[in-house]
Amino acid sequence: MAALRDRVVIITGASAGIGEATARRLARKGALLALAARRRDRLDALKQSIEAAAGAPTGQRVLAVQCDVTSPEDRRHLVRSTQDAFGRIDALVNNAGYGHRGPVEMVPIDDIRRNFETNVFSLIALTQLVAPVMRAQGGGRIVNVSSVAGRIARPLSSVYDATKHAIEALSDGMRIEMAPFGIRVALIEPGYIATEFMEVANAVSRPVLDQAGPYAPLLANYEGLSKKWKRAAGRADQIAALIEHAVSSPRPHIRYVAPAHAYASLFLKWLLPDRLFDYLLVRFTGVSPEKLRREARSAAAAPPGRSST
Repeated sequence: MAALRDRVVIITGASAGIGEATARRLARKGALLALAARRRDRLDALKQSIEAAAGAPTGQRVLAVQCDVTSPEDRRHLVRSTQDAFGRIDALVNNAGYGHRGPVEMVPIDDIRRNFETNVFSLIALTQLVAPVMRAQGGGRIVNVSSVAGRIARPLSSVYDATKHAIEALSDGMRIEMAPFGIRVALIEPGYIATEFMEVANAVSRPVLDQAGPYAPLLANYEGLSKKWKRAAGRADQIAALIEHAVSSPRPHIRYVAPAHAYASLFLKWLLPDRLFDYLLVRFTGVSPEKLRREARSAAAAPPGRSST
């Protein structure tokens, strides 16, 4: 506990899922928290829950800041408020983000821009605000929540996966750039975690998913697989434990991975040639390119107003 006692940590995307689990975990270890998210009601409820768990008011230890990370003014307000409340910033956990689903051909370019704005550009902008503060203090931690998707691109998720690939590259560069100033950078790479992430992804992607055209068989098969994924899902607190280590360890790891299926996926990606790994992805989805082409030709040949099925 001593390693985190009175350490000031900003957590974005703190109102649910991994962000919420991280807030609860770090609060138990004595950290001073600035919790940022768009949903004010969820933030206030989380703060009250942390206070109740502590058995005493923690108004001076937990700061709840309503913040849209894509807003420059909200980002500046978050950093100013944290400094005003606690006098310093020891760690930034860049956790805010969401995923857009669908084939690249059919995802509107504005939706792709919005996904990058939230997941990548906002992370860069907030880091740019916090890094000078940490440098003046003589050090700090920046923990970027990436994903196994940052190293393995998947069909129907390539827009989101591209944002996580970008975070991987940014973090690798930042780690070396900031090391001379005592700022350590770590990556968190979760696999499939039981949170509301998939429900949000489906909601924002619904216009594309409902008009999938020739990709409909692939999407339908993915929907069927989602129940199997849920059975293998890890818990948000497993990832929160990794974030705790990244924030508190004197020598944090460069990358943290959990749960077990995430390790297995990355090992296979490292071990196998690209074409063989692609073959496994095709087998996993259950829809081969040949089957997809056959169904597309069948749909195109069907008389107007009649289904090919």
